[in-house]
Amino acid sequence: MGGAGRYLTTPHANGTHEGSPDVREGSTTDKAPIRERAGGRPVSRRVQARVMRIANVPMRVALGLPFATPLSSRLMLAYITGRTSGRTYRVPLSQVSHDGALLTPGGGRWTANLADGKPVRLRLRGKDLAARPELVTDPGEVARLLTIMVAANPAMTRFIGIGRDRTGELDQAEVARAVGYGFVIVRWHPEQS
Repeated sequence: MGGAGRYLTTPHANGTHEGSPDVREGSTTDKAPIRERAGGRPVSRRVQARVMRIANVPMRVALGLPFATPLSSRLMLAYITGRTSGRTYRVPLSQVSHDGALLTPGGGRWTANLADGKPVRLRLRGKDLAARPELVTDPGEVARLLTIMVAANPAMTRFIGIGRDRTGELDQAEVARAVGYGFVIVRWHPEQS
């Protein structure tokens, strides 16, 4: 990302100040590397978020259709109300069914608008349903649920960005770090109609 000589323009919680040179990833200085600035997410995750915002535009259309599409076998559309704006946002989400619930990786800011137990409208395979979100933040439980999700949908590994250890299991340190950055698993409990 860019060459030497870039400067920060705002103060940061990690002790750097306006006008101080940024610190490159892998730097040996005592300051936090740039990959851990700007909201605490690594640069690759911020770039991925920007790409997903663009890709989500046609996804919203396809997932909002009143019939099942090839995309809707692994994706769903959540209608999430902003906690301060009151505006409803349509958020495409990957999902895996497990034990009567839907599991979704929650690495974006949209999870801040969820309240445990408050129903959310979901469009799943062309049909609307209401489901109560449960935010799972315990690193051990997140790792367990991610293992289930990746087994059901291997393509999910490209998006969650958590590596594996020597035994092939999810790296517990990376899971804990991701949870520290705000990553959660949303366990959706469909309401009975």
